[in-house]
Amino acid sequence: MPGPENRFGSRGVRRGAALTLVFASVLATAAATGALPRGEGRSTEIETRSVASSADRDTVADAAAEAVADGKSGTEAAEEAVSRSGDRWGAVYDEREYQEFEQALDGSYTGVGLAARRSADGLVTVTRVQRGGPAARAGIRAGDLLRTVDGHRVDKRAVSDVVALLRGDRTGAAAGTTVVLGVQRGSVTRTETLRRARLTTEAVSVRRLGPYRSDSSAAVLIEVDSFTKGSGTAVRDAVLKAPAGAGVLLDLRGNSGGLVTEAVTAASAFLDGGLVATYDVHGEQRALYAEAGGDTERPVVVLVDGGTMSAAELLTGALQDRGRAVTVGSRTFGKGSVQMPSRLAGGSVAELTVGHYRTPAGHGVDGRGITPDLAVSARAQERAETVLSGLGGGS
Repeated sequence: MPGPENRFGSRGVRRGAALTLVFASVLATAAATGALPRGEGRSTEIETRSVASSADRDTVADAAAEAVADGKSGTEAAEEAVSRSGDRWGAVYDEREYQEFEQALDGSYTGVGLAARRSADGLVTVTRVQRGGPAARAGIRAGDLLRTVDGHRVDKRAVSDVVALLRGDRTGAAAGTTVVLGVQRGSVTRTETLRRARLTTEAVSVRRLGPYRSDSSAAVLIEVDSFTKGSGTAVRDAVLKAPAGAGVLLDLRGNSGGLVTEAVTAASAFLDGGLVATYDVHGEQRALYAEAGGDTERPVVVLVDGGTMSAAELLTGALQDRGRAVTVGSRTFGKGSVQMPSRLAGGSVAELTVGHYRTPAGHGVDGRGITPDLAVSARAQERAETVLSGLGGGS
């Protein structure tokens, strides 16, 4: 059965918020969360609150229609109605923003092609640079510190704010517009002017861990930055191609979610069918199941942190509850509500919360997140590799 779509948004950053927070740790790499086929529920952030009712949807739709009839912005009127509804993670998008979201689901986005994380001391470090992208052409490398964006200091800023600056979300910046970055490498700080471009995400990367061994049993690291279209299949293919006996370290740190259907496909790489999650839409209970035939013998360790959200939490919860993986890191974010989109007058789209999902053991992720089996805050990957080696998965 198809599962719910995921989109992330923040009440404090309307119109494009979801596009900003979706890949909260991917600073300029993408702008969407995930989803399921049109008409199904979409999973996004949750907390303990009442589920949006049909009256809420009617109120939002009526507000947009009245505004359009009066020659005003239906999007702004709908935003006000959503704000009053109490649905913290409801969101409204104008036609352009929603089109951007749809493209992002296919792995396309406007940005500069770099991914980064904010460390505990507040510094923003570039973790990966997309080959051929504007950042790569400017000579920016993994390990560089991102200090400013268009003159705004980014130290200690929320990652979502940095994403908005890099993408130019608040100014409606498109491909071809420029953004000025202050980048530090060692003790040298320089300024680079980059031109935003239309890029394709590289959501999944795979590499061997440790030195090459003649027995080909070195563990495989699979990093999943987001669950855009095709990412689940990429994970499954990586597991199929991994050497016999090699363990898998599945890194979901900073993964802000994406298409739930892709997360279920990824779960199918490690499970031989069975339950992945349950969810409700307007009180109607539904379930998500893995496909049969996954690798159930290979040792697996999943790395998570506070940036692991929604669809990534769904995958983590499934592998943890089913006893298929050991989870290492810190408590995940806690996103897990179901939203459904509806088209409004004037072409804008509103999404309101209609339900929540739970892990196979019935645990709600809502506002709680997932507690890893081994909680570590420092040198998490090193600890995870040690655990994987202890499971017989190589290192």
